[in-house]
Amino acid sequence: MDSQQKIKPYVIGLDLGGTNAVFGIVDSHGYIKASTAIKTQAYANAEDFVRSSAEALQVIIEQVGGIATIKGMGIGAPNANYYSGTIERAANIAWAKGVVPLAAMFSEALGIPVALTNDAKAAALGEMTYGVAKGMKNFIMLTLGTGVGSGIVVNGQLVYGSDGFAGELGHVIMVREGGRPCGCGRSGCLEAYCSATGVARTAREMLSGSDRPSLLRELDADKITSLDISIAAGKGDQMAKDIYEFTGRMLGQACADFATFCSPEAFVFFGGLVKAGDLIMEPVRRAYDESVMPIFRGKAKFLVSGLDGSTAAVLGASAIGWDID
Repeated sequence: MDSQQKIKPYVIGLDLGGTNAVFGIVDSHGYIKASTAIKTQAYANAEDFVRSSAEALQVIIEQVGGIATIKGMGIGAPNANYYSGTIERAANIAWAKGVVPLAAMFSEALGIPVALTNDAKAAALGEMTYGVAKGMKNFIMLTLGTGVGSGIVVNGQLVYGSDGFAGELGHVIMVREGGRPCGCGRSGCLEAYCSATGVARTAREMLSGSDRPSLLRELDADKITSLDISIAAGKGDQMAKDIYEFTGRMLGQACADFATFCSPEAFVFFGGLVKAGDLIMEPVRRAYDESVMPIFRGKAKFLVSGLDGSTAAVLGASAIGWDID
């Protein structure tokens, strides 16, 4: 721990979601010392949101000894630009339809340095600071949730590109002809297949495309979730296993392509789909080994996040706070 961390032993992490904004005060070991939350959508504008956030934070800041103990604040948010400290046209946040200078607004309200990045990049920083990627200089983080997010770390630094938005591996096109529509406006993206929503769509396609018996037929096809598929696979349902095989193979093939541009030490996976365990991870590893260039074969580890799912986003956001002045 450096002298600055001894003097100011905590950082604030904010996980800014479409429903809740969750704050945590975190020490250098990744322990959340105090936390609070407010509703993201309860405000007419960004100014009101920041004002209410600062009021809620004041309570937990006092619990750890006051603002003098806080080194900085990190924010993980959708459509966040690390370079400019702005959220830009975040579709799921009512007060962020334009360009909002959120980092500067929080810095002014709290009197500490503040930085932000998108949620997947924050997750990568969290793994590098507190999790299974601690000590690694080259790895790729893949978050498998409602969408597919990613954070690419090369030579110990996150890849942001020229505009702050580099590293959107969920929107690499995997199916060039006739691919599924993606929320980004294109078709055939990895996210359209390997997210939780993509897995549910694969289930519906397999159910409608054959008359094979499956426990999934007992469910309303339009309401099937990745959890339903995992439960069915755990009971030995072959179609459910095939859904994970299809998903894992595509993910493994994508990772084989990703290896060519940064030769990672590891791929780190986080999110709801990872809870399926070997059902998805085994086909990922197998497809990777079959598809990757020989020079990269056998080098990268395939790891599952070591961070608690309920606190990982706050920890990831907080990790940014250690590196700002």
